[in-house]
Amino acid sequence: MFVIRQVATEDVTTLLKLARMVHFINLPPDRDIIASKVVRSRRSFGRQATDPRERNFMFVLEDLDTGNVIGSSAIISCVSWPGHPHVYLDVTRREFWSDDLQQGATQVMLTLGEDVSGPTEMGGLILAPGYRGHAEKLGGFLSMVRFHYMGLHKRQFNKRVIAEMMGAITPESHNLFWDYLGRRFINLSYKEADLFCQHSKEFMTALFPREPFYASLLPAEARNLIGRESDETRPARRMLERQGFEYKGHIGPFDGILLLLLLPLPNIFCRRFC
Repeated sequence: MFVIRQVATEDVTTLLKLARMVHFINLPPDRDIIASKVVRSRRSFGRQATDPRERNFMFVLEDLDTGNVIGSSAIISCVSWPGHPHVYLDVTRREFWSDDLQQGATQVMLTLGEDVSGPTEMGGLILAPGYRGHAEKLGGFLSMVRFHYMGLHKRQFNKRVIAEMMGAITPESHNLFWDYLGRRFINLSYKEADLFCQHSKEFMTALFPREPFYASLLPAEARNLIGRESDETRPARRMLERQGFEYKGHIGPFDGILLLLLLPLPNIFCRRFC
């Protein structure tokens, strides 16, 4: 039997083990960061976090037969505000034409963008490998509990909701998109940059170029990662798209992950899940 519940303080050690099994954006394998997220979640569920910027609701899936926490999911009420932007790369296409040659080309452009409007983020969806593909569709329940909670407490969340999909990671925990683009401007490994971003994103806006960048200058193996999620994340993307999320041409500056946006639908959560 399985149960989904609020995260508890005693779950930190198990969540750390879970984070070490699978690389994930919102659940890095760092005890202090996980413990901090758990404390914030406990305060948020207890209505002690009055500032939306402090709210982070974490759910865990427990296997009652073993007593182990085997998955988690989260809602971050507000991911950006003035002075603390949500950073992304805007993917656009620009057409060029030569009259003399009578031929043209379409170039993919990447431009650093910032969003300070404070959207809510669906994050932290992770399920232990041994439980994926389970007949009880455990990953679906972990995802849906977030919508259900938002439907019951709509005033605590923004009507615009984003979700970040993991990009492809090498067995050595590298990402070719970051190695060929981000690291050219920021002297941090993918793992170092991802971890530091848990505390601050100022280094991204300070060091990353503002000018549009031609994706064709990247090696093919990095270019092919733009806008593509990892194989492990593909089921989560399909699940979110069924709930109304759409790809809006924004990718993460770290690894080319998808950003999916739920257009403002004030009553969608209540209609479907209340």
